[in-house]
Amino acid sequence: MPAPQLSLATLGSVPTAARPAYDPRDLRIGLVHLGAGAFFRAHQACYTHAVAAAGDSNWGIMATSQRSPEVADQLSAQDGLYSVLERPTRGAPKIDVVGVIRRTACAAREPEDIVAALADPAVHVVTLTVTEKGYRAVGGRLHVDSDVEADLLGRPPATVVGQLVRGLQRRAAAGAGPITLISCDNLSDNGTILRQLVRDFAERLTGPGTDILQDFIERHTTFPSTMVDRIVPATADSDRAEVQRLLSGVRDDAAVVAEPFSQWVIADEFGGPRPSWEAAGAILTTDVAGYERVKLRLLNATHSLIAYLGALAGYRTIAEALADARIEQAARQLIDDDQLPTIVAPDGLDLIDYRESVLDRFANPALGHRTAQVAMDGSQKLPQRVLSAVRERRAHGVVPSMAALLVAAWMRFLIGRDDNGDALQVSDPMAERLTPMLTRAAPDRDVVREVFAVHEIFGADLADDTDLMDAVAYWFDALRRHGVEQTLKGA
Repeated sequence: MPAPQLSLATLGSVPTAARPAYDPRDLRIGLVHLGAGAFFRAHQACYTHAVAAAGDSNWGIMATSQRSPEVADQLSAQDGLYSVLERPTRGAPKIDVVGVIRRTACAAREPEDIVAALADPAVHVVTLTVTEKGYRAVGGRLHVDSDVEADLLGRPPATVVGQLVRGLQRRAAAGAGPITLISCDNLSDNGTILRQLVRDFAERLTGPGTDILQDFIERHTTFPSTMVDRIVPATADSDRAEVQRLLSGVRDDAAVVAEPFSQWVIADEFGGPRPSWEAAGAILTTDVAGYERVKLRLLNATHSLIAYLGALAGYRTIAEALADARIEQAARQLIDDDQLPTIVAPDGLDLIDYRESVLDRFANPALGHRTAQVAMDGSQKLPQRVLSAVRERRAHGVVPSMAALLVAAWMRFLIGRDDNGDALQVSDPMAERLTPMLTRAAPDRDVVREVFAVHEIFGADLADDTDLMDAVAYWFDALRRHGVEQTLKGA
């Protein structure tokens, strides 16, 4: 006999400690979220869950998916309920049932429902986690592909920006009041980018009411930038089995897994009512860029170094790689010697505590964060994560050794074989262009010079930096000849 599924009808069978401290049926929808994947459910929705638990019933969520109806259907079948399984580095897991999602929709199936919700006077905030691809941006401006063109011509909108602008258009015409649109994706200065994309779409519209729409966007719509951070690995069958055990036999098809740590930094630029997320631990600030710089340079860059060295050494997960004392030492040296000197801490943030938190989180074996997954798309990630800091160190006459090791490890990873000769899972948008350079029979310095000439990654300035190239060539040669273990032993 199948296990009973999580729903309002079965919620009473769940242990009291795991149930929401509010009745989900009492919540009014005041927030729309576009992109209801696992990260949203383990991050922004949890902050709103805490607001509801504190007694504010105005922020029920309409959660939408874009292309696939799977998540929307899973949540709908469970009356919007799902659980978050927190796996700490040490100690027992913790589970909570979240009840703030009150409606669902899929843009591919119910675009009109989404536009109507965006225009609802009771809705004051929209959050987004649609990944970089979902914004259809090129160089920070809207790329008018065939889908965007169809949305501009008046079909029920299928694109994220089309949905937002059509919702704002209807909202402006009805006088429904101000609204705040919050990008929660890993785009630098994401609020500014979202504002520009919305403007670009609106400016291409013709016909009656377009002046009113553009005025509404400028005067009554705000776009706070944000920085989000929580590790949310894919939910495995073993996780679902543990969730069912912790929920006293109740099955949850929409469960998500997360680490205990969570951070949400939001620019304090709201145009109307909002949830009191700060009471749930969010940081409202005028310095989102400062927090973003800390995350990119201390967390993301370190994550990349561990991933590349770990994958080359044959480690499957980040935790396994960090358990190697030599890789941990390289990670610490990257932070202390090359990255910390480029950072001014935002008020109230202790950078040494942050460093230790980062390394403790990465050491969590329960998350199973794969080195191959973190190593993806290095050509897109390295410019922000490490090369921006490299430029600052070079301006002070310093050749950052561990940053050079990170660049060399990425190059060595793109060759596609680990130190044991086993195939690596390489996924990089520039791999087809770069791999032939890295595998040709030539002196290592010539190989590195050719890769540095790819200006989309290194720019014209670093392409002419011979001292930096020498440092990268040293590490690249060592990794190719001797592997990670011997290279780090001699470091």
